[in-house]
Amino acid sequence: MSDDTAPKATLLGKLVILLVLAGCGYLAWHFLIAKPTSTEPAPGAAAPTRVQPSGTATRIAVGYGTEKERWLKWAVEEFAKTEPAIQVELVAKGSLEGAQALLAGEQLHLWAPASSLYTATFAADWQVKHAATPFARSETLALTPMVCVWWAERFAALKKPPQTFRDIATLIAEPTGWAGLAGKPEWGFLKFGHAHPNQSNSGLMSLVLMAHDYHQARQLGMAQVMDAGFQTWLTAFEKGVAGLSHSTGAQMKEMVLKGPSAYDGLCVYESVAIDFLRNAQGRWGDLRVTYPAPNAWNDNPAYVIAAPWNSPAQREAASRFLDFLMAPTAQRKALDHGFRPGDPAVPIKEAGSPFIELAKYGLRVDLPQVIEQPSGEVIANLLAGWQRAVGR
Repeated sequence: MSDDTAPKATLLGKLVILLVLAGCGYLAWHFLIAKPTSTEPAPGAAAPTRVQPSGTATRIAVGYGTEKERWLKWAVEEFAKTEPAIQVELVAKGSLEGAQALLAGEQLHLWAPASSLYTATFAADWQVKHAATPFARSETLALTPMVCVWWAERFAALKKPPQTFRDIATLIAEPTGWAGLAGKPEWGFLKFGHAHPNQSNSGLMSLVLMAHDYHQARQLGMAQVMDAGFQTWLTAFEKGVAGLSHSTGAQMKEMVLKGPSAYDGLCVYESVAIDFLRNAQGRWGDLRVTYPAPNAWNDNPAYVIAAPWNSPAQREAASRFLDFLMAPTAQRKALDHGFRPGDPAVPIKEAGSPFIELAKYGLRVDLPQVIEQPSGEVIANLLAGWQRAVGR
């Protein structure tokens, strides 16, 4: 090869090297910079697990009477297994206490009092405040009447076992207490109690039954409530009451825990008595259940609240929890806790029912005379009269 061809070869080599470097640079730019990033999986690859953002559960607050506490705690746990996106918070409230809390603006989404006895008064107060109905949906969860629960030993010692509130008034009025009632001075005075009428439905229902019993009337009107003789009788009765509790369940629990030193007898819901009958065994002896005549049904309603704070999602969540409570499984569980199910398809006289197993304590399926529910005006004046007479 002659010397005059060397420069040409050198120049050609440099050009090739330059082209190679340019190609590498383009490829690097294409793959590292220009290629768009994709979040989609490659064909045939498994899709990535998508993590749901935290805080997406719909929270609802359920105000309830403590007589349903054990049943509702079970229900919340079971409901969460199938509805994890709905968070249910239970808020214990006496029935009247719950109504007062809602009117004060406490943000309850579902309200389950013991009875609709105070509902008309609450709805009227809500209408005045909000110019709207308070309820988006309502259901009857379960039924339960009122009963008197006594320590069996004390009940058996009475010369004349009480069947009515007038009978109980006579026992309370005995000036020498158990000495005159049963020759047992060591037992002191007869201690009978009921829940606070201004806070608990069972306390209010006790007053209603007292008024009906005093007047021997199936319907209660303003004339009976305002009657001077009744007011005097009620004042004497209530001055002898041993204790007032904001909660029926808490009062029954105190009786079982402390025995006759706390109460000889209480007026409570049948469901509460059933829930504690087994617990009392081995502590202070057996309990005895009686049904005062006349009597009344507590219908244990549940209301989805139509309030500004109750969003559409929360109303839907509350309604789904309510559907769960009305389903056969939950209704049968209510029977286990002493309630008569709101679903008439669930029997109460079948094997395993507390009405069969605990009948020896005085439980009965049939009731004596049942009263008609008084008007809201009658209820309001009955409470006002009690407040004026008792002052607590």
